[in-house]
Amino acid sequence: MWIRPSAACLLAVAPALLFSQSDSRTTTQAAAPPSRRISLDVQVNDAAGKAVPDLEPMDFSILDDGQPRKVLSFRRTDGVSGSKFDPPVEVILLLDAVNLPYQAANLQRVDLQKFLRQNGGKLSQPTSIFLFGSTGLRVQPAPTTDGNALAAMLDQSTGTMRSRGTAAGVYGLAEQFQTSVKTIEGIAENEARKPGRKMLIWIGPGWPLLSNPHFIQTNESRRTYFRDVVDLSQGLREARITVYSIYAIVGVTSRGEYGAYLKPVREPAKTEIGNLALQVLVNETGGRVIDSDNNLPAQISSCIRDIGKYYTLTFEPPAAAHADEFHDLKVQVNGAGLTARTNSGYYNQPAEGSLAGTH
Repeated sequence: MWIRPSAACLLAVAPALLFSQSDSRTTTQAAAPPSRRISLDVQVNDAAGKAVPDLEPMDFSILDDGQPRKVLSFRRTDGVSGSKFDPPVEVILLLDAVNLPYQAANLQRVDLQKFLRQNGGKLSQPTSIFLFGSTGLRVQPAPTTDGNALAAMLDQSTGTMRSRGTAAGVYGLAEQFQTSVKTIEGIAENEARKPGRKMLIWIGPGWPLLSNPHFIQTNESRRTYFRDVVDLSQGLREARITVYSIYAIVGVTSRGEYGAYLKPVREPAKTEIGNLALQVLVNETGGRVIDSDNNLPAQISSCIRDIGKYYTLTFEPPAAAHADEFHDLKVQVNGAGLTARTNSGYYNQPAEGSLAGTH
């Protein structure tokens, strides 16, 4: 089912996100590569953190589980102005009221409006606002550079942006986790229909990792979480989404220690709920977790400064021995002090019709 949104308001959708057919982008998208090829958007920075704009194909090496892969195609794009193949990078500002108490969510909303009204309301990138609350996900119909209009929309949405209550206890935490994961899966699925790169800036501490002793994992639940890990890894990469995580209230940290879950999960039996942490997804997509400093506008600006020249490389993965076979990815760049940020891995699948076994 598709919906046709009004241009003047945020729409309640949810939690699986639906976009309008009227979202009109005229930029021509590059022809899709063969289905076996994997495409990577790569940002390269120098030692000072500045984007490096003029690299050539021979400057890159792709290592797949430590093995070199041939770069099959190469494209250089200015993320600010776009190109004939890709539009400018779209910024998605998602305000998470599901995993925040009402007062904190309202403070973040006010600070988000301050960011939108900076520079006379002129935004450097096409920007969308997503509000994630107890009634689902509310989305703005189409990206815009008019920050004042977006700030006005946020004003109008104040009464509808309700955070979840805490009275439900452990059952409420489980619902927060499940709703959050399904929502970001829905965002990836729908953003994959639109061309170009997207920077998803998730404003909030992330969802609970269900570390309470009440949550006992079974073989079935681990298989379910592993399926979510695989689907999110593929979905975010194919949607060309880089996830950033920011939270501007000092003294309040994300639930759970996500650092213990940064190592990739390779099989269902070893899957933990923490493998689906927001900050783990940030790491997997090549984004950044921004430290709290009580200055949300500065945090958002720090993320957006990452947008500059980037490179799109494709390669052919090897034959997979079984379904959902994890491969570590590294992109190396020639030149002293240069670093590349991109997806940290992918789950390889057997060729269609293969008799390879599955998990």
